[in-house]
This record gives sequence, C-alpha cells and structure tokens, in this order.
Amino acid sequence: MKVACVGGGPAGLYFALLLKRTDPAHEVTVYERYPEGSTYGWGVTYWDELYAKLRAIDPESARAIRDGSVRWKSWVARVGEHPPARVGHWDGGFGIGRNLLLGILADRARSLGVHIEYGREITGEEELSVADLIVACDGVHSALRERHSGHFGTSVALGRNAYLWLGTTKVFGPFTFSFAETPHGWIWCYGYGYDAGHSTCVIECSPETWEGLGLDRATDADGLALLEKLFADILDGHPLIGRDDAGERARWLNFRTVTNERWHHGNLVLMGDAAHTTHYSIGAGTALALGDAAHLVHSLTTEQDLAAALAGYERGRQATIRRAQKAARYSARWYENLPRYAKLPPEQLLTLLGRRHSTVLPHVPPGLYYRCDQVLDRAATWWSRIRGRA
Repeated sequence: MKVACVGGGPAGLYFALLLKRTDPAHEVTVYERYPEGSTYGWGVTYWDELYAKLRAIDPESARAIRDGSVRWKSWVARVGEHPPARVGHWDGGFGIGRNLLLGILADRARSLGVHIEYGREITGEEELSVADLIVACDGVHSALRERHSGHFGTSVALGRNAYLWLGTTKVFGPFTFSFAETPHGWIWCYGYGYDAGHSTCVIECSPETWEGLGLDRATDADGLALLEKLFADILDGHPLIGRDDAGERARWLNFRTVTNERWHHGNLVLMGDAAHTTHYSIGAGTALALGDAAHLVHSLTTEQDLAAALAGYERGRQATIRRAQKAARYSARWYENLPRYAKLPPEQLLTLLGRRHSTVLPHVPPGLYYRCDQVLDRAATWWSRIRGRA
C-alpha cells in the first residue's frame, strides 16, 4: 500500500515505523506541519506497563526512549501551609521530553525507509489522492476529521477548569503536587522532570479563581510572575517558562474531551488525539496514541482487506478508549471539586487523590470515604498475610 500519515506526533511516527518494519514493501510517508526539531509542549509521562509493551513490539526504539527518560519513584505534595506529605504506595513513572521522543521515533522510522516531510500541512484528502490509506493523526483540532465530522459523529466537551501547560528549570525529583489557597479559591500545579535540566509544570484552577487572580487579563510576564510567587515553595527560585521549543506561547485553555462514534470513512482513519482525548490528569495520552498505532498495524497485517482491517481497529480500540475516558472524566471532576477535599489533612487528601477514579467517592463524605478506605486497606493487608502463611 501507499500510506499517508497526516501528523508527525507519537501516533503517526510510531504507526509508520511499525508498518514499515512489518512489511518493507509499503510506501509510508508522514506529513508534519511543524519544522523538524520543533514541537509544541514540554515533557510527557508514561508508566512501566507502556514501556514493557514498547519493548515487546520494537525493542530498538523502546531502548532509546528508556535511555532518554527521567524516572521518579515517589510522590510528594504540599497543601497550603502544611509540611510536605509523601506518598509511598503509588507506582513510579517516567518523563521524557516530547521533542526527544519525536526525534527517537522519527530516526527509527527513517532507518526503516519511512519518508517524512516536515513543514508540510495537509488540510484535505485531495492532496493525497495517490494514497491507498490516509491516517489522520493531526491532533485534537484535526482538519481531516472536521471535514467529515458529521460522518464520524464527533463530539467535543469542554472542561470547567482553566489550565496552563508550562516548563521550568526546576528539576523535580519526585512527582510533585502543590495546592495553594488564595483569597479567590484554590489553585494547584503538578510537576515532573523530563530531562537533566527541565520539568513540566501544569497549573489548574476554577474559572472563579482564574478571574479573581486576574490571570484572565494579565500579560504573559505578569501572569508567570504571579504563578512563580504562588508556587515558590516548590520552584525554589527557578522560573516558569511560557514558550516551548516551537516558540508557541502557553495559553490558558479548557480541556477538550473529543469522542467519535466512528473512526474511519472510506480510506481515511482516525488515530490519537484526532480520534479521542483523555484528561491530562490521568497521564494516558501518549500511551493511548502509541496503542492506537500498534493496534492499527496489527489489524492491517492480519485482516484480508482494508475495510475489515479498519473496522477491526475501530472496534478494538474504542473499547479501550471508553474505559480510559470514563476514568478521565472522574479524575477531571475530582479536580473540579477540589474545595470538597482541600481542607482534609494532606495525607487524607492525597489518598483520595489516588482514589479519584472511584464512582462512589463523589457521593460519600470525603472523611467517611477515607476511613472506610483505610479499614479496607488494612483488611486486604491482613488477608494477604494470612494467605501467605497458609
């Protein structure tokens, strides 16, 4: 086949290299609108489970990703004026610069014979008329998807809270939360390292706090200065950075949850953020994009024809995405209702933060839920010990 991938993010590049690795006879071209070496965003997260899958699928790129990653094994949070609280029972994870990740995947793809055209923006299928398959992985605002949004059954839901994606030269050892109380309500951030000199720092607050602090009308410099003051306890004098490697200015946004009833139309198929998004607070976006790529390649190489392959990919991945989006909805709502939990002792707040995917938690007083959770946790530990002695 002649295959065109529109979008040179993790999904498109990983799909291209896996398809070419599976069958070198395919002609695979990736079209990316940004110049090579520039990308929006800072660092991304992933977990041990994803690394194990990447290593099983393509060991060479997996090793390069692991070697370029920063690992954290603990979590710490500051809540108001309380001393820092540590969480020891949460799993560790990895951070890697988005630019480095894309470079690794692009180098691996080119080594296998994939052609990548940087600085080339595709807005319609007519520009790719010779392609047998067009993979739309051009992000949450996908131009190719929007041309057929009625067919795909696209829905977009905006989150209530405002958020801002920033970088910082403060290198966080543990994954770090900070919850700051202001006269206008709570504002919080979380940060994680992604290379030897930088971390990602995500800021979030309610619209009332955002407007009350004047962040809705502050200049870039004034807004960053205020945030540096609010989170001085974790930044240790380091600045927040508002422009990424692509030179794009960080903007306050409301998260867009994208869903699609159908993922393919003729020879056009959706992948990654073009097909679905999950709230950033569950840290699953990159993993889901790479999973899409692997699943689509598997379908293309095991089904008899293109239509069957695209239908099988859609069925298989939609089931996975529905579960992830459900967890993400509960996670986003937990943060949207932070005042409900913020006055708890820090260790209790952090425990409930770890339980934010629960369907029960929103309907039970937080203190009661915490006490029940501790009883069940101790009972599970006791039962495990009993079984170990048997």
